[in-house]
Amino acid sequence: MTESSLSKPRRPFRLILWIVLAAIVLLFLINIIFPDLDLTGEERIVLLRVEGVILDAQPMVSELKRYGENPLVKAIVLRIDSPGGGVVPSQEIHDAVKRVRQKHSKVVIASMGTVAASGGYYIAAATDRIIANPGTLTGSIGVIMELANVEGLMKKIGVESIVVKSGESKDIGSPFRAMSPDDRRILQTVMDDVHSQFIEAVAEGRALDIKEVKAVADGRIFTGRQAKDAKLIDELGDLNEAIRLAADMAGIEGEPRVIEPRRRFSIRDLIEGRFGSWLPHLPFETGVRLKYLMAF
Repeated sequence: MTESSLSKPRRPFRLILWIVLAAIVLLFLINIIFPDLDLTGEERIVLLRVEGVILDAQPMVSELKRYGENPLVKAIVLRIDSPGGGVVPSQEIHDAVKRVRQKHSKVVIASMGTVAASGGYYIAAATDRIIANPGTLTGSIGVIMELANVEGLMKKIGVESIVVKSGESKDIGSPFRAMSPDDRRILQTVMDDVHSQFIEAVAEGRALDIKEVKAVADGRIFTGRQAKDAKLIDELGDLNEAIRLAADMAGIEGEPRVIEPRRRFSIRDLIEGRFGSWLPHLPFETGVRLKYLMAF
């Protein structure tokens, strides 16, 4: 038997092997480029997570828009485990949730984890229903601004701050000088306005009177059970119950198909988001920063 005759049976095997390998590589690439690709045509519920300190709204706003426009997505469950964060990012996600409900007629349910306070609660207030565990920490309806003053320290080390400005209040909040009564009055009016925006958003989302919300909007926190008594949430339950409620409200029969987008790994998100509230807090921040953030 010649060598050429021995190699002939191997060719179909090699061809099949290459086809299988090419198919695996193709599936791998499709899975990376289109991670949510599904050709089954099944109705589904999307699970999105709001976790850690809220610093950047854009990723969540994009996810809400993408799934809001998907006709196969009938409901979205927001799993909120956050002490809040920046005022503007919290407001942007809140508004994106409202658009999904109003423009795309999607059911949106909030499921509260360990903490869903301040900016986390602001987002939840925009959903159709809020479910919390009995021991969830929520509420903290208020605004906080933290400013440092290092004027005394600079004098001790012999450093002088020189400021050239146009406008009496241009350097308001500067850490290099004491805050004047006028500065405090101006900043308090800003805080009060942003606080009013929070109260109005809760009153609208929870269908409550402004006076009812003001009575609990002094920054205090509640357990899930206390929040239910205060009408800040609808039901007590876990994530599975939130998914079942979303399926019922969306009219999905049987066991709902739940998908969760994969999150890209980010060192910054890992440090600032998930661990931001655990790290030692340094009060030195330049400029005025408003936060819907539980302060401990």
